[in-house]
Amino acid sequence: MSTATATHEPPWVRRLLIGIALAFMTLFLFVPLATVFFEAFRKGIDVYLAALVEDDALSAVKLTLLAAGIAVPLNLVFGISAAWAIAKFDFRGKNALLTLIDLPFSVSPVIAGLIYVLVFGLQGWFGEWLRDHDLKVVFAVPGIVLATVFVTFPFVARELIPLMQAQGVEQEEAARVLGANGWQIFRRVTLPNVKWALLYGVILCNARAMGEFGAVSVVSGHIRGQTNTMPLHIEILYNEYQFAAAFAVASLLALLALVTLVLKYIVEQRVKAEMRPNHEH
Repeated sequence: MSTATATHEPPWVRRLLIGIALAFMTLFLFVPLATVFFEAFRKGIDVYLAALVEDDALSAVKLTLLAAGIAVPLNLVFGISAAWAIAKFDFRGKNALLTLIDLPFSVSPVIAGLIYVLVFGLQGWFGEWLRDHDLKVVFAVPGIVLATVFVTFPFVARELIPLMQAQGVEQEEAARVLGANGWQIFRRVTLPNVKWALLYGVILCNARAMGEFGAVSVVSGHIRGQTNTMPLHIEILYNEYQFAAAFAVASLLALLALVTLVLKYIVEQRVKAEMRPNHEH
């Protein structure tokens, strides 16, 4: 049976598929991004800069960076630990751990925020204890950090697990036979083999952390100048019909998305460059 029709499509089919892909990307990616920057600068650079240096905007930027700055390192540690445990060891509950890692992908961020309110809110499970000890989680920075950690913790682990599983344990076992301890094995054998996948996971984790809306919206309380991240600040400005200011702040998030794409491309090229010599041999 010939496979020519399955592997060598007529030129018009390839052109049609490429055209559909380009039209889809133009409509749902390029046009929205261009619109954001157009609206941000439509009233001039002075209005744009004024919106970015406004006190509430600066507070939102600082809080967004703070939440991402805490969530990403925590997820980095969790991702490496979980991936190493799942890929290198067999233990009871391994499949359950894999399923739990994917939980934020299947649970709505809003539900995640509601769970934190249920647990740490004034009427929640630990609400009375927190109030007695003058601690505040919900409607404060700790709640925002917790929500951000929850929605972003799969990204690093999910990039590392398949790669570590594919690499197996032969190199680590050889290093152990040669007398290396656990830390030396990780630093000199495991980490160099997964460094680009690790960086890729960190990039995705950081982008999601800065752009998260649903879970953070529930636990933040929308207190201007205190608990509003950049996405929440954009929503408030837009609801108040301050469109120029809203799009100005939104342009920062759009710029983050573009930077993420560029970094993603660079990392992918480095991965391909490292893999090419192995294929040649």
